[in-house]
Amino acid sequence: MSGLNTAEAEVAAGAALAAWGGAAAPPRLVKIRENVVFEARLADGRHVALRLHRPGYQSAEAIAAEMDWTAALARAGQPVPDPVPTAAGGWTAPAGDRLATCVGWIAGAPLGAGGVPLAGDPVALMAGIGRLLAGLHDKTDVLALPAAFPRPAWDAAGLLGAAALWGRFWETPATDDAGRALLRAAREAAGARLAAMARLGADYGLIHADVLRENVLAGPRGLCLIDFDDSGWGFRMYDLGTAMVQNLDEPRAGEMAAALLAGYAAARPLPGDAGDLVLFTALRAFASAGWILSRTGPDDPRRASHTDRALRMARCLLDGTAPWDG
Repeated sequence: MSGLNTAEAEVAAGAALAAWGGAAAPPRLVKIRENVVFEARLADGRHVALRLHRPGYQSAEAIAAEMDWTAALARAGQPVPDPVPTAAGGWTAPAGDRLATCVGWIAGAPLGAGGVPLAGDPVALMAGIGRLLAGLHDKTDVLALPAAFPRPAWDAAGLLGAAALWGRFWETPATDDAGRALLRAAREAAGARLAAMARLGADYGLIHADVLRENVLAGPRGLCLIDFDDSGWGFRMYDLGTAMVQNLDEPRAGEMAAALLAGYAAARPLPGDAGDLVLFTALRAFASAGWILSRTGPDDPRRASHTDRALRMARCLLDGTAPWDG
């Protein structure tokens, strides 16, 4: 959780905005989670989103790298938040024990949340997300970015290693010994698959790494991808897996998976096939099962739901089946 209450967050936001010349009116709280986000109108009239970054998650250098990347993407025409520099020309400003950043406000509404069916035509939406991700990867590959680019690596070590970025999901107390054995077997199988993909030169580069429904806005510009807080280096297929992980129980999940792949393939060569989409959806389910352990108490029902999803994907991975085919 964020560690800030609403009053504390509002004070921190007001103080941070001074680095951008101040605000024309008090900022509006949008969400208070690990990162705290406000909508604000700067004194010069610019409409922005102010983010107070969670302490200790990304370094100042990593946050600056995120801003460099998304600024370059925005200049290239990719629909992403366009960072707004401070009056001093930097990307960040202090906000108590946090760092603050500003990006241009993007009009639109999130596609939804996990567990809530997608509104509209879910197949068309997934095709659009496929095209959106292809554009993200295409434009990234031709950007002139700094040689030193300190972002986390969603590689085999980051997803499955002893010091996995989001935790040791295979040790979760939210299942029994048989469940943990299943997760260990799936972890081993996934590691072998990733090693083989790396040997064969799988598409690897900067990725968003968190293409959940709440991070895709639908608005006047079409679909826009926001919240690059978890972005880093990784297999490009992981972005497609993160886009599918919330869709396992959608009535048209199979069509949605096919549309995601087809939408991507219409704009850029696919970084994997349908079987690889299962693998990377499983990897995201595993990561989320680890993530929830460090952020909730033992009685939080999300521990069980995240673990159940990871177990479901582990069975699919080991059986060579897809959760959306049944």
